[in-house]
Amino acid sequence: MSTTPILALLVEDDARLAALTKEYLEGHGVAVVHVGDGKRGQEEALTGRYDAVLLDLMLPGKDGLDVCREIRARSDVPIVVLTARGEEADRVMGLELGADDYLAKPFSPRELLARIRAVVRRAKGRAGPARDLVRVGALVVDPAARRVTLRGREVALTGYEFALLEALARRAGRVLSREQLMELARGSAEEAFDRTVDVHVSRLRQKLGDDPKRPRLIKTVRGAGYVLAGEGE
Repeated sequence: MSTTPILALLVEDDARLAALTKEYLEGHGVAVVHVGDGKRGQEEALTGRYDAVLLDLMLPGKDGLDVCREIRARSDVPIVVLTARGEEADRVMGLELGADDYLAKPFSPRELLARIRAVVRRAKGRAGPARDLVRVGALVVDPAARRVTLRGREVALTGYEFALLEALARRAGRVLSREQLMELARGSAEEAFDRTVDVHVSRLRQKLGDDPKRPRLIKTVRGAGYVLAGEGE
């Protein structure tokens, strides 16, 4: 792994928490720029400087969910949502808007560091050794280039979405449980949250043009999980 430090943007209005988080991360190879409101956070995130954005949801100036939506509409920078909102609906909403991961407050700085490293590895294609193309019908997954095409059309995915699709593609025809997909895509089943996988599968289907009511590519196996099938199978 490269020794080049990760540069993260921390968008957090709690100055004390931000200072403690910044101190810990910078002691472990992650340089941190901190801003305290949503509007400035969005502007800074879209400069293209950052390897990851750590985004609180409850922000002054502009709500974190709106910031997440705007960033994802214009950038593929990895986003880790940090939220004191413990409700499942809030976490799901963040993922639906394009966040790559989430962490509920109060969180362990060590776990945050691990999540940052994971989303950055996925985004930069360093989650594992270089691998050959994976083909499933008209779907082509290129792990080295972090590129997906379907019938020759490139499909833009977040780092987590790519990792999830690659896991399914490498095991095409095999049913994978939500827990297995969590482990394969994130690298850990810690705090496995079933709806996380459901939300990302929903987004994948949308981006792949897969009918959610009668999917041809990513199929749901009731009570078991998901399976990637070639079109027409």
